[in-house]
Amino acid sequence: MAGQGSAGNVIAALASFFIPGLGQLLQGRLGMAVIQFVLAAGLWIFLLGWIIHLWSILDAALWKPRG
Repeated sequence: MAGQGSAGNVIAALASFFIPGLGQLLQGRLGMAVIQFVLAAGLWIFLLGWIIHLWSILDAALWKPRG
């Protein structure tokens, strides 16, 4: 996927909107995807999962690959 603002990042952000971490997984960032999914799932128990959910969406949308 290309850099920030690309169609790939928009698709990743939309995927993270539905499932936190899915956008990162589409971008090939398995570690970040697992972290965000687990944190969101754990915090939804306390009704705070929306914080991680928003972080996941923004992270996928604004991610810029190195190099």
